[in-house]
Formats: sequence, structure tokens, C-alpha cells
Amino acid sequence: MARNTRAKKTQESPQLNIGAEIFASLRDLEKLKGIPVDYMVDRLKQAMTNAYRKDREDHKDVVAENVVVELSEAGLSMHLVKTAVEEVEDKACQIQLDAARNYNPNVQPGESVIIPVKYDDFGRIAAQTAKQVIIQGIREAERGATYESYSSKAQELLTGVVQRQEPNGDIFLLIGQGAEQSMAVLRTSEQIPGESYAPNSMVRVYVLEVHKSGRGPMIQVSRTHPNMIRRLFELETPEIASGEVEIRNIAREPGSRSKMAVRATREDVDPVGACVGPRGGRVGAVVDELHGEKIDIVVWSEDPTEYVQAALSPADVLSVTPVPGQKACRVVVPDDQLSLAIGKAGQNARLAARLTGYKIDIKPASQAGEPPLEEPQEEAEAE
Repeated sequence: MARNTRAKKTQESPQLNIGAEIFASLRDLEKLKGIPVDYMVDRLKQAMTNAYRKDREDHKDVVAENVVVELSEAGLSMHLVKTAVEEVEDKACQIQLDAARNYNPNVQPGESVIIPVKYDDFGRIAAQTAKQVIIQGIREAERGATYESYSSKAQELLTGVVQRQEPNGDIFLLIGQGAEQSMAVLRTSEQIPGESYAPNSMVRVYVLEVHKSGRGPMIQVSRTHPNMIRRLFELETPEIASGEVEIRNIAREPGSRSKMAVRATREDVDPVGACVGPRGGRVGAVVDELHGEKIDIVVWSEDPTEYVQAALSPADVLSVTPVPGQKACRVVVPDDQLSLAIGKAGQNARLAARLTGYKIDIKPASQAGEPPLEEPQEEAEAE
């Protein structure tokens, strides 16, 4: 059954003389909200087509492609396209030949004919629809702009205000100001153990991901991600921001202790001293933000023996011997340094292994000749 939307016009569709007014409004909207005029014109046409089809019961079966809306600065009009036939089988897209010739006296069976929509009906539809579409378009554009704004902030730090805590422990934060305000969720799994979040308190968070939702972007944030430490030091340390100091690796047990490996890109820069800051002010600011989490800062090295030795700080190390053919090493420490090298519940050795990517077998000097342990250690956390 032909549903051809191309037809020669023989009768003009009635126009509403509001084209110039609509385009003036759309141009103002583009300047204010950044919504392209062409985008809004297309939305208006589509919405008016849908409104016409929903307006009355006998319109609902009209094919959308057969409803044509024309909008220009000269005016606004709407018409239907139907196929002329001897016997009508589908009123939605066909018109009896004699009736079709009221619009085009020369139309033949199987040809398309244009049927103008009555001015009164169209005027009511246009007025209601234009208002709804413009309001909706503004909201969608604002949500889209907000999403684009926050999606570019993934892997960055933001500050939010605590709104509420869900029964499952998730925290919802309000981030941003004015039209760019959005909700962020700090899942229980992304919260530092032992921290509490009072309503209306301000919390600094690391942005994991940004998702679109019906009410605007939903931002997934974290306070446990290793890169939160990276971003905090970037804020506090000018040498990192300028590229004179690089953060190479971070191993973290949130709320307890972290290790960070750094290197200088210039020989005259002390990378550890730059991160510690005068009187420990820079590292102290990061520790305060993380509510007392201890941070060991060590020098990164391409030499695994030097790197592992540094990573086991603050313990003294007598020797580091790489295991041939394995990413592992044997470490010997003074007897009185063994507990410090291993750390409480093995934390220091565990973080050193994660930082360097090496399995570390630690022995006191008095047992240095015994066979090494075969327990696997965790791999390093890369950026």
C-alpha cells in the first residue's frame, strides 16, 4: 500500500503567522542555553506531528511520515499526505478519489494528494505543543550540558555536600552549584572504613564514572581509590603539577596506610622532599584530608633492588637479591627490624609488594641461609 509523502501541492496549507516569533525565541534560547536552532526546529516538528496523531481518535492511525509540518520564519503550517484510491481500505493513509480531487483536480488513482490541516485545529495543537517542547528542550539541553561538564571531570576531585544516607550505607552528595548541581553517590564499598558523614557536611571525593539518568548525570565517587591520593598530592605539590616530580605507583589500604613511589624528572629536585613539603605541610594536608591515613613516600627506581629496599621503608634493609627467572626477591633485614619490615598483620610487606610488583621474601639476618617461603604476594597497583 503506497504511503508516498511526496506530492504536488495544489492547495496551500493554512499558516500561522508566528514563524518569526518562534525563530526569534529559538535564537535567544541558543544564545542563553547553547541549544542549536535547527535542533529545536526538528523537535518542534516531531512533537507537533505526534500531538496531531494523539489529538483525536481518528488521527491515531495516521502514519507519522504522512504528517508534514513546515516551519520557517514565514510561518507555520501542517498538512497530511494521503493516497487517492477508488475504494478506501485504510482511512489513515488513503482518500477516496472524488474527495481527493477537491484538493487536486488532476490527481489519479495511486497518486498522493496533500490535505491541509484546518487552521483552528492546527493553531491549538501548535500553541500547546510549542510551549511544551521548548520547556522540555531546555531541560534536556541543561541536563546534557551538565552531563558533558561532569563527564569531563571523571578521575578528578570534587567536593560534595552530604544529603542523606541510605539504609544500605550509601551516601548521596550534592555536587556543583546552580543549574549544574547534580547528585553523586558514594557507595559503602568506596567509603573509608571508620569515617562518618554528617548531613550537610562537605566531603572531598574522587570521581569514578558519570552516567546519564532521567534527572541529570549520576556521578559515582570514591574515597578509597588510590588515585584520590594522587590527585590530592597534585593539588598540594607544585612540582607535581609542573611535571618536575612524577607519581609512579600507589599502593593503598584505605583509612590505614598507603605507599607512594615518586621520581624526579630533574636532577636538582628532591621528589620525596617536594611531596613532604616544608615542615611536612604538604603530606600533612593530604593526611588530614584522609583523616589520619599514614602515607609513606619513597623514591621509585628502575633497579628492582633499590626499589624494593625503598618500598620496605621505614625498615632498614641489609640486602635485596632478585630471584632468577621470577618477579621475586629475597630480602635480608637486621633481626631487630624484622617486625618493622613485615609490619602489623603483614601490612608493610604487603604494601611494598603491591607497590613494586615483586614477591618479597623477608628474612632476618640470623636466618638468611634458610630456603625462601613460597607464599605469593600481591601484584602492584598501576595507575
